[in-house]
Order: sequence, then structure tokens, then C-alpha cells
Amino acid sequence: MTPTKFNLKQFIVITLLTSIWIHISEVFRYFIFVVPSTQSFFNDQADIANIDLSIFAIWGFWDTLLTAILVFFFWLYARVFGNSNRSVIASATLVWLAVFVIFWIATANMGLAPWNILWITLPLSLLEMIIGAWIAAKLYKKYENDNI
Repeated sequence: MTPTKFNLKQFIVITLLTSIWIHISEVFRYFIFVVPSTQSFFNDQADIANIDLSIFAIWGFWDTLLTAILVFFFWLYARVFGNSNRSVIASATLVWLAVFVIFWIATANMGLAPWNILWITLPLSLLEMIIGAWIAAKLYKKYENDNI
């Protein structure tokens, strides 16, 4: 069972550890699928979907914020329904719907990405969220009796 009292230090540690997976997954999906698709969509226009070092700081913040939201949603769901696979799937799906589905549909709708990229990005991002919530679940189980 996930502790009912919110432990900020534990939350930060679990968020940082889970964010390792989220960072890896985001970078992989971006460079392997999104960059080629976006550059092709814009007819290989210069400076489309390019990354420089300053962008990595923003991206790192984005990934960490995304992970914190995922870990917090998992904690909330697990607090009510217990630390289970059901809590992993439910919290991951809620965050995925609120973040990725809205983002990618809006991006394609504004003409900033091809619609067919959703067939790649949405399933991969759902898998990313499920694995991230599973990592958080395992870490909460590991540390539920520890005073991090």
C-alpha cells in the first residue's frame, strides 16, 4: 500500500529516478521518429526540428515536469486503490491522455506535424507512461517503509 501521507523527499527521489526512463524514452522517440517525420513533412526545410544545447535544458525541465506529474498521479491513484497494476495502467493512461494525446492532436491540427505521426508517437508515449508508472510503483513499494 502506498503511504497515505505525502512524503516530499520520497516523491522527489522517485521522480528523479523515474525521470531517467522518461528522458531516455523521449530522446529516443524524438530522434528516431519525430525528427525524420517532421523534416519530411516540411520538405526538409532548414532548422526544422533541430536541437541545440540550449534546448536540452528546456527539454530536461519538460521531461522532469512530465515525470513529476506521472509520479504524483500514480501516488494519488495508488493511495485510493492500492499499489497495483491497475493503478499503474490508470495513472499512466490519465497522464497520457492529458499530455500526449492533447499535444499531438493539437500539433497535427495546427499543421505542425503530419497526422500519420500519431500512429507512432501516441502508442510509444503510452508505453513510456506505463513503464514510468510501473517504475514509480516499484520504487514506492521499495521505499514504503523507509524514511527517505
